[in-house]
Amino acid sequence: MFPTRLDSRLAYEIAKAMMDGFNRHYRLFRTESARAKHRFETADWPGQQRAQRERIEFYDLRVRECSMRLEREFKAGEQGMEIWQQVKLHYIGLLVDHHQPELAETFFNSVTTKILHRSYFQNSFIFFRPAVSTEYIENSESEALPTYRAYYPTLETLREALQTMVEDFDLRCEFEDLRRDTALVLGAIQPTLANVKVHANFQIQVLTSLFYRNKGAYVVGKLINGFNEHPFALPILYNKDESRLRIDAVLQGEDDMHVLFSFARAYFMVDMDIPSAYVQFLRSMMPRKPRNELYNALGLGKQGKTLFYRDFLYHLRHSTDQFRIAPGIKGMVMLVFDLPSFPYVFKIIKDFYPPPKETSREQIKGKYLLVKQHDRVGRMADTLEYSGVAFPRNRFTDELIAEIEKFAPSQLEISDRDGDGQLEVILKHVYIERRMIPLNIYLQDAFDAGGADPNNTSPAAVFARGQLERGVIEYGNALKDLIAANIFPGDMLWKNFGITRHGKVVFYDYDEIEYITDCIFRKVPKPRCEEDEMSGEVWYTVGPHDVFPETFGPFLLGNPAVREVFMKHHANLLDAAFWQKNKDRILQGHMFDVFPYDQSKRFFPDTTPSELPESI
Repeated sequence: MFPTRLDSRLAYEIAKAMMDGFNRHYRLFRTESARAKHRFETADWPGQQRAQRERIEFYDLRVRECSMRLEREFKAGEQGMEIWQQVKLHYIGLLVDHHQPELAETFFNSVTTKILHRSYFQNSFIFFRPAVSTEYIENSESEALPTYRAYYPTLETLREALQTMVEDFDLRCEFEDLRRDTALVLGAIQPTLANVKVHANFQIQVLTSLFYRNKGAYVVGKLINGFNEHPFALPILYNKDESRLRIDAVLQGEDDMHVLFSFARAYFMVDMDIPSAYVQFLRSMMPRKPRNELYNALGLGKQGKTLFYRDFLYHLRHSTDQFRIAPGIKGMVMLVFDLPSFPYVFKIIKDFYPPPKETSREQIKGKYLLVKQHDRVGRMADTLEYSGVAFPRNRFTDELIAEIEKFAPSQLEISDRDGDGQLEVILKHVYIERRMIPLNIYLQDAFDAGGADPNNTSPAAVFARGQLERGVIEYGNALKDLIAANIFPGDMLWKNFGITRHGKVVFYDYDEIEYITDCIFRKVPKPRCEEDEMSGEVWYTVGPHDVFPETFGPFLLGNPAVREVFMKHHANLLDAAFWQKNKDRILQGHMFDVFPYDQSKRFFPDTTPSELPESI
């Protein structure tokens, strides 16, 4: 129960120190995000990547700093329940008129659970649900710019309004020809206005900060005409010699926005005073996008984890199906399970790994951290990492419990923690990812429908043939994008890749990934004699980082229909020289462009020098 009065000065001081810790965190986070503008203007691409990577560590550093201060100054861990109940209430008072209340509540939870014993983790001690609304928070007129700017053109002045909109971002680098670019933008969005009555409420709303990622800056907004809203984003890139800027494309509609804000891409750098207002604006553009993924995309991963967990608990209360072993081929390193009614999978690191796997739990965690901090270029799924997660035992199949007890017993605890007779499954460490269709299953469905038989002309077989071709081409594209990101996936089997609902192939098995620059790409040596040539064993020396691309074929291309498509579009992936050529360019400091949109959308295709050679 909450106290009826707030009479502890100590409780207030603890709450105030915790708020000071959060404010310091967000001030540093926002400062680093704001500096992305200068890095973009000066084309400091290594600096941009470094800042994106380092910013991920900000949160844990500030939580640790704050926890240490509370212990040092207030012996916070020794305080009783009545003090901590008052701490929370004082903290709620400090959230009134705060611009980031939801983030501050999550920070409170992080610090509190770091200090207190698990028995304190009750709804009365942490923010189990939001205590302060984030609706309609806004700057006062005397403060910084509002969340978005609005422009009110006519059809005749729409191009000029687009130009003004871009100029208002005040980029300190000249455009090659902004008038030309905005005319191209107008031409691209014109079909949405064709034969449509322009209403009195005709406006453009655009978020006041550019969205920076890698070598691009994105204008994000929507065109409003009466009750209709049309989301768009304008990628701003440098021209070929990186001397001037140009608008590279128009991304429009919800599907384009989903790809831009995909869970398989790096986080944006955005200068936001009120993050919840940005998320609300983005949700109006992508109503099907979970809020947790939008917070993740904005670099606010801890808030994303908080919202995900709340959504998950809400789903559990409103569903009755059971967790099960996930369909598909079982992995040697990860035990994967899912809840059929929930669009995510849960992954536990096994306690032991059969040969030829040689790894450890810490090494695997390091690989997942590498992916978290790396540019995922739309080809590696983001993961949420949790420790000490409790699930109702009655929601687990006995088969799944037996699987965990067999392969990951160190990660499992089953207990009646609350003493109410309701058993809980507590997993000590778990990764959670968006569920996708495994690529091997996707291709097998195409085979089963006749997609591998060129003589089958039934509608189902023709459709399946297209499915097979798309899957194989996208697989090769995914590998080439990973090369551009300096990532060698290691285990390239189809089962380690998945298909998103937008048809993108995404890699999700990270225990063998390496940097391209750490790999040695070799051709298989010529046989020394007939015995070598006929031998079923490897007769040449293989170092720990040696990769022989020509040997990928036997493992991947056993089906003639798959081989035909692969060799037509991606034969260079079997050539060691292709991999080595791109490794050399990366070692020379080159950064490839990997676009979050199709080449066909670009106004100036084939004009940037940094695309992967011979890539699709």
